[in-house]
Formats: sequence, structure tokens, C-alpha cells
Amino acid sequence: MKKLAILLSGRGSNFQAIADAVAAGRIHNAEIGIVISNRPEARGLEIARERGLPAVCIPSQGLSREAHDRMVVDQLRKLEVDLVCLAGYMRLLSPLFISAFPHAILNIHPSLLPSFPGLNAQRQALEHGVKITGCTVHFVNEALDAGPIILQAAVPVKDDDTEETLSQRILREEHRIYPEAVDIVLSGRYRIDGRRVIFD
Repeated sequence: MKKLAILLSGRGSNFQAIADAVAAGRIHNAEIGIVISNRPEARGLEIARERGLPAVCIPSQGLSREAHDRMVVDQLRKLEVDLVCLAGYMRLLSPLFISAFPHAILNIHPSLLPSFPGLNAQRQALEHGVKITGCTVHFVNEALDAGPIILQAAVPVKDDDTEETLSQRILREEHRIYPEAVDIVLSGRYRIDGRRVIFD
């Protein structure tokens, strides 16, 4: 049984999509070993506990990035976690964290990377006037939203879209492709060739 860790800072809707997929057997041979937040008020912690999942807060306030990451990594190593999934985790990971889990940290971003990395990707898409945007599941490396891409889903931009309406439609696709990407990575049915993730 492969063990997942979910890191979140807010409500964790992508965490819920992954948890639903694990419960339904759509992510094969996996369990959620722990849910961690850097914010004690994160709604995702409450939801995890309601689902009977181990959930802890490791507060980041007042700590350097590396000091906080070391605490999180120690917890993950104790649990022998196989894959770390970022689900609205509003922190950049330090090199220490990334080197502890090489090619074993996933993130989802609300754009078709490499377009519109960083914050407010939906607003960036609207301001840029693109006709299609979407979401991307990728491996995490030391550069922002720049690791090898596993899956993407396209979402058309409507003329009357607001940031909120576009975000909602992108989120539906996030909830679809993130569990699928987790299952692919846990199954080992892929290889990484430079920047490309190639499915076997």
C-alpha cells in the first residue's frame, strides 16, 4: 500500500478530490497517511479529521522556510510517505524539502504551464486575453511551477468570464486530473526524459 501525504493551507478541495478517488479505488493501492497544514485555521484539517484521516498543523509563522520544511520532512519520513501532494499549499518548498523527495512531490496549478505561473493565474489569463487556459499537474522542482508536466486539461475562456467563473470551471478539471496523475505516478507507469514525462 502506497502512502500519500497531502499538504494544504486552506479548504483543500483538491485534497477532497484525491481522498474521494482513494476511497473509490480510482487511485489504486493507496492510502492517505497524513494531512498537514501550515495554518491552524485551515478548513482542510477539519475536513480530514471528519473523514477519520490523521491531520496535523505544523505552523510556519515566525520560522524560516528551511526550519519549517525540516519539521515537515521529519514528520513525512517517520511515516515513510511515498508521494507528497500539494493541494493549495501556499508556500514555496526549500531545496532541502525537494531533495528529500526527488520526483515524489506533485502540485496542481490553474493554468496551462508554462503560461501564467505563480499567483492569480486565472486573472493573468483574463488580462492576457487568451482563449484557452486550464490546469496542470506537475512534479515540483526548485523553480516556481516549472517541474516536468504530468497531465494538463484545457478550459475555454468565455467572453463574459470573471476571475470567479473561470476559476470554478478550471477547478472542476483540477479535481478530475489530479487524482488521475497521482494514480499514474504511484503506479510507476511513466519515465522522465529531460522535461518530458512519458507514459509506459
